[in-house]
Amino acid sequence: MAPSPRSLGLLFIYVLSFLFGLPANLLALRAFVGRVRQPHPAPIHILLLSLTLADLLLLLLLPFKVIEAAYDFRWPLGDTLCALTGYGFYSGIYCSTWLLAGISIERYRSVAFPVQYKLSRRPLYGVIVALVSWIMSFGHCSIVIIVQYLPTNTSTGNAEGLISCYDNFTKEQLDVVLPVRLELCLVLFFIPMVVTIFCYWRFVWIILSQPHVESRKRWRAVGLVVVTLFNFLVCFGPYNVSHVVGYFQKTSESWRACAVMLSTLNACIDPLIFYFSSSAVRKAFDKKLRKLRSWGASLLGFWRRRAGKPAAERGHGSLGTANGSFTGD
Repeated sequence: MAPSPRSLGLLFIYVLSFLFGLPANLLALRAFVGRVRQPHPAPIHILLLSLTLADLLLLLLLPFKVIEAAYDFRWPLGDTLCALTGYGFYSGIYCSTWLLAGISIERYRSVAFPVQYKLSRRPLYGVIVALVSWIMSFGHCSIVIIVQYLPTNTSTGNAEGLISCYDNFTKEQLDVVLPVRLELCLVLFFIPMVVTIFCYWRFVWIILSQPHVESRKRWRAVGLVVVTLFNFLVCFGPYNVSHVVGYFQKTSESWRACAVMLSTLNACIDPLIFYFSSSAVRKAFDKKLRKLRSWGASLLGFWRRRAGKPAAERGHGSLGTANGSFTGD
């Protein structure tokens, strides 16, 4: 079947997210693993490493969403893969929200209470926060698997045997799914967003009010806050608004697929957070950028030499002919 224009648009965004997000997060993963393996790693690096893993989980499941979009949001891979893909995909999204909140708390504490922060900076705290974030997200998103065993609407299939994945719910399914989605919005989006906004508001205010802080650090602090708020408001916001609207409308909104697509952009935006937050990632990104520039310059020089070679050969041939005529005379 030919995909609709909406499916083609979402397919394009999914592919771009995968192509840009996967290498950036793999590069960040390598940098954070190196920092965490050092003695006494800071909790912030454990949280950043966990956020990278959440992004990679989402990105590795993105090809299944690409297949879904290519089939015009009909699922050709069976119920089991539908449940597992949705479970991991949405868990990765919601794990990111509380990890971002934990990172904001760490940043606020580091500037508001620097002495106490240095004395209490134990890796165990980062591990606990990361585990709580993963358990909360995977626990809440188990609804994706549970709904598979609720009464289903057998009329959602078509002549080719393709069905919708985690969509077109029956009334019995909606009675369970909609309240859980509302709880997801409140517990895994609204609360961490409020915590993040408060912490980063105080963080930026303290940074900008200190005259001895160099301008480069100030710009990094502002960039970190802007990118994080973009994640919450643009990437996660519409998807969670669909939960609230769906709860009061007693239906699963048709534009929810577009909101899910925006959530996947989070995996492309997070590398900017890594860049603003960690000197190790900045060094890794800058090193890779220098290599790309060197490779690009070498490739450009090669093509320039290749483009100029025929002209040089032609000039060489004409000179040889003239010399031959001169000798012959």
